[in-house]
Amino acid sequence: MKVLGIGNAIVDVICKVEDNFLIKNKLTKSTMKLVDENEFKAITSNLKIENTVSGGSVANSIVGLSQLNNEVGFIGKINNDEFGNKYEEGLKKEKVKFFYSKKNEETPTGTCLILITPDSERTMCTFLGIAGKINETDIDIEAIRKSEITFFEGYLWDEGHPKKAFEKAIKNSKKTAMSLSDKFCVDRHKQNFLDLVKNSLDIIFANEQEVLSLINAKTFDEVISFGKSLKKLIVITRGEKGSIAVKGDEIVQFGIQKNLKIVDLTGAGDLFAAGFLHGLINNLSIKESLQKGTEMSSKIIQKIGARLS
Repeated sequence: MKVLGIGNAIVDVICKVEDNFLIKNKLTKSTMKLVDENEFKAITSNLKIENTVSGGSVANSIVGLSQLNNEVGFIGKINNDEFGNKYEEGLKKEKVKFFYSKKNEETPTGTCLILITPDSERTMCTFLGIAGKINETDIDIEAIRKSEITFFEGYLWDEGHPKKAFEKAIKNSKKTAMSLSDKFCVDRHKQNFLDLVKNSLDIIFANEQEVLSLINAKTFDEVISFGKSLKKLIVITRGEKGSIAVKGDEIVQFGIQKNLKIVDLTGAGDLFAAGFLHGLINNLSIKESLQKGTEMSSKIIQKIGARLS
């Protein structure tokens, strides 16, 4: 395999609702709220499900890589329940090899309820379920050793079992990549993330806010200096300013695609990473890899959801 992803296995459950549904359930439009199992059941009790998608940040990237005809796999923790079965089927349909044997667990499969109101805004309720309880016994070492790159998401990292799962996977990887996922994640795990970036990872994906927070920088020049001193490949998306890759003294920039009809920003970073990794594993230059990442993220933000097809 070219890339093996390890991340939160979350089923995206897509439903159409009216605005008063959000008000009735005390939900703030266009935000993401973490909910517990009881809240999740209460909200979904009388909803009609439009569609389910095998989601999660790294899983979205892995599916993007598969759609570009790369051999890929994924490890994520699911329960042997209805949503767990849907998750596995969804990945298989996308030609992603799934390296996890589901078991009967007390905790359900992780789910993200995506509520779409008539104005196309998305309001999300995420119940992490069993996804966040990944441990070292869930890591398939053989699958990792057969992959060129192991790709992690910051969302999954946590003290305890997930940390041990990360360590085991990193130790057995040929090459490692990670997305910092979210500024909230970075702020919460700053010292650990910095340690991973400096000592364990070969490729780092971040947006500007995440990397500024990671190194407590005031200016982007400080980020460039940090990137140069790392001697690793750090890839940063900067919104309107495009993207930049720093590898030692090599600095490569790429602009954005203009005049896009932006519909939904979901999956932009995930698909950017997919495009960039596609370039990397197919021996394209760093500039061409940035271009492919930009092309993929530009396509995804012009449609609803995190799937190109």
